Amino acid sequence: MGTSDNDTLNQQRLRRRRVNRMKKAIVITIVVWMLGSLIAIVLLSVGMISLQRQLKNITTQLNAYEGMIPGTEREENVSSVNDTQDSEVLSGIDDPENLAKEGDTHQVYLTFDGGPTENTEEILDILQTYQIKATFFVVGNPSEENEAIYKRIKDEGHTLGMRSYSNSFSTIYSSVDAFTTDYDLIHGYLNEVTEEDCKLYRFPGGSGNTVTNVDMREFAKVLKDKGVTYFDWNVSAGDATNDYTSQDVVDNVVAGVQKYKTSVVLLHDGEGKENTVAALGTLIETLQQQNVQLLPIDENTKVIQYLKEDSIE
Repeated sequence: MGTSDNDTLNQQRLRRRRVNRMKKAIVITIVVWMLGSLIAIVLLSVGMISLQRQLKNITTQLNAYEGMIPGTEREENVSSVNDTQDSEVLSGIDDPENLAKEGDTHQVYLTFDGGPTENTEEILDILQTYQIKATFFVVGNPSEENEAIYKRIKDEGHTLGMRSYSNSFSTIYSSVDAFTTDYDLIHGYLNEVTEEDCKLYRFPGGSGNTVTNVDMREFAKVLKDKGVTYFDWNVSAGDATNDYTSQDVVDNVVAGVQKYKTSVVLLHDGEGKENTVAALGTLIETLQQQNVQLLPIDENTKVIQYLKEDSIE
């Protein structure tokens, strides 16, 4: 074999080596790229899971505190949850000792939930005309007009109670801390506006509601520790929804109070409760004709509760 043949063979070997090196480089590059991509996907997946957890925590915190800042929009002023929970008398509320017998005196406590609104003002006008005192479980709704209503409730001898600040089920019942924060807001706000140290509370939906995964006893314990008494109701006007008439209010209340010596009547004075306002005069006159006592809740009122306070440790 000549020198030229050897050179040719050497050149071919060199080309094959270069090609093999290029193939290896390409394979290594592809493998590195695939490994890098896999690692990047894993890291991105971990990051996504972490971000989802953070977002969930942030959402939970926002839900817990949304609506608690004065002036923010309410989530559930008139909600389907409120309608469902407030539309009926709480089951199991009857106390055998409170069931009326012939000749018993009927003490009736008209209570209004959800104000203040313009309806609250009209109700106060009607109560003033008939010289009747009632109880108002109010929510936090800061404005110059509403602050005048809070003060009027107190100044005209009615009982001022609390129904939460935010009036939002998802806010106040999300946790014990959220409930406590909401309570402190409404209590402090009413004290600032009216100089009233409120000691009465009504759970939105009542103490027997089932809209929260937290045991209602935990919320009741917060109130007990603060020296606050909560009231449910044993007579409902049936005005929680908008599908009712003025006559429904009169019929429901008149029929209900006949069952008890002490009747705590649930009515509403929030937005859209004009039929309740329209029914009030007739309701008062009808009850007066039956010689019932119409009173505001005070320290002598028999406490009507579904979840009994004495069962709270």
